[in-house]
Amino acid sequence: MSSTYGEKLKLSVFGQSHGPAIGMNLDGIPAGLPVDMDELLMFLARRAPGQNAYSTPRREKDHPEFLAGIVNGYTCGAPITAIIRNENTRSADYENLKDCPRPGHADYTAHIKYNGYQDAAGGGHFSGRLTAPICIAGGLCKQWLSQKGIKISAHISVLAGITDDPVALDWVNPDLSKIRSDFPVINPAAGQKMRDAIEQARNDTDSVGGIIECIITGLPVGLGEPMFGGMESKIAQIIYGIPAVKGLDFGSGFSGSYLRGSQNNDAFTIVDGKISTVTNYAGGILGGITNGMPLVFNVAIKPTPSISKPQQSISISQGMEQELVIKGRHDPCIVPRAVPVVEAAAAIAVMDAMLCMN
Repeated sequence: MSSTYGEKLKLSVFGQSHGPAIGMNLDGIPAGLPVDMDELLMFLARRAPGQNAYSTPRREKDHPEFLAGIVNGYTCGAPITAIIRNENTRSADYENLKDCPRPGHADYTAHIKYNGYQDAAGGGHFSGRLTAPICIAGGLCKQWLSQKGIKISAHISVLAGITDDPVALDWVNPDLSKIRSDFPVINPAAGQKMRDAIEQARNDTDSVGGIIECIITGLPVGLGEPMFGGMESKIAQIIYGIPAVKGLDFGSGFSGSYLRGSQNNDAFTIVDGKISTVTNYAGGILGGITNGMPLVFNVAIKPTPSISKPQQSISISQGMEQELVIKGRHDPCIVPRAVPVVEAAAAIAVMDAMLCMN
């Protein structure tokens, strides 16, 4: 099923943007793992809407209700099921989109795929609202991986053409503590320019996109399999489940294609008696398998397609061109709120790989 991910760990996401609730079911988690609910709520708050000037004004608490799988603060071995109730919906804003699809959105393809029976309100199950359940599962996985010394952090690398500082040169010894908590960048001056660009896009009834860099440290050597079970494949499958993701690369990625092998290869060395590499252009993965270096990847996020600026569309029923003015509440830039979603997705992929290794 398209809404299910994982090999040993099985994540299922359910619900629609304006339905009674959205939620997730996480199967395959061992019993006895502790759950810090306060830490999970803080993680979910990073993604929640309506908290600042650069996100949608739709306000949702995003407090999960756990229906199964956790007893007295520990996993009990049963599948973990949680829901988040939708409390602040305005479905009438989307009524015209059933016939006049938004450019850049899934309205048209959903209409054809589901013969007009799709839920158009808020984008239905194509909405970024469905990333909240991913953050429940990923927030839990981040806690459990952290107990094994595996840390996952992301920051806005580029937004509207404005570039943040790198976490580390050649990604060998990244300092994840440099990422700011108020706005996920390293350089506060670059962060302010990004926020100004978002505000300008809002004033222009438009939107902007960007790139998120994610770094995972503390991974053991040997996670992943060759061919179709590689870590790149595991991460890519769940990352592309995040709406608005249009690109993904690992390590030097596309920029590495401009280099020679002598420049892009990571020379091996011994550091404190352990095998390491001098650089990390591979992004911590060789042959689909982690090599013990930081796992680094970049995610391209397109500009929010739901903008207030008039756009050319069509009337499906009349078979003719029609101007569309989108109503509703939308982010002028979803990149800041997508940062924890990328972290969550990465945590789920790594947790699944860890369980497969056992």
